[in-house]
Amino acid sequence: MKNELYASILNATRPESRRLFFIAGPCVIESEKMCLIIAERLAHLSSRHCVDVIFKASYDKANRTSGSSFRGPGRLKGLRILAKVKKATGLAICTDIHEPGEAQEVAEVADVLQIPALLCRQTSLLLAAGKTGKIVNIKKGQFMAPADMRYAAEKAGKRAWITERGTFFGYNRLVVDFAGTIALKDLGFPVIFDATHSVQQPGAANGRSGGDRKLALPLARAALGAGVDGLFFEVHPNPDAALCDGPNSLALTRFEEALPRLIDLHAVISAWDGDERTRH
Repeated sequence: MKNELYASILNATRPESRRLFFIAGPCVIESEKMCLIIAERLAHLSSRHCVDVIFKASYDKANRTSGSSFRGPGRLKGLRILAKVKKATGLAICTDIHEPGEAQEVAEVADVLQIPALLCRQTSLLLAAGKTGKIVNIKKGQFMAPADMRYAAEKAGKRAWITERGTFFGYNRLVVDFAGTIALKDLGFPVIFDATHSVQQPGAANGRSGGDRKLALPLARAALGAGVDGLFFEVHPNPDAALCDGPNSLALTRFEEALPRLIDLHAVISAWDGDERTRH
């Protein structure tokens, strides 16, 4: 990726910039062809609407409900695919890491190292990710109080991001706490709202989590009202056929329709916030 594009992403995520950015892509790498199809359309959106879009896909989903669920192609093949996506589209890349030993190798391809929610307190993992010098996007565990995410972010360093993905109350449903989102903003790190993981229905039947994708966009709009810096969406050409997280993924065409409207809404809310700061 060109240095200026990485600089653009860093600038977009500084609190004073007030520039909305997106992380989007399939939950898991299903094939090179599919990743390229999705990434090319995301790159077109990025160019057309002058907005930073980071392509996200996992080479290994290590926390699937069932051991028989599809996990992805693995690190070596997955990184080769992500490198091709980066070269072909110019998009920045985000992918998950699960162990400290993965960090440096993955950082040679990825621009954003993502820490899964269940691992957000793992000190060795966070330190290893931070030492790469890349952005570290920490998914907030459903078991974490917003204020306590300060310590996870500090482990990862100055380029840490925090992603809110819903709070689990124990009845096969995630509930989003936007007061908690505002508390995350007060920590001083860029905050992202994961609109599609927040509509998961954990503990569903047949060894798979369910989801309700129609809730993703209304929640994303509410998150913009709470002042988030970025939005995260899992997108897929055919969510009902996706090998991971299909029920909560948005159709790629639906995301393409929604993105400019979300940008417009962010601009309106930013103007309101600017007016309020002027009054004070």
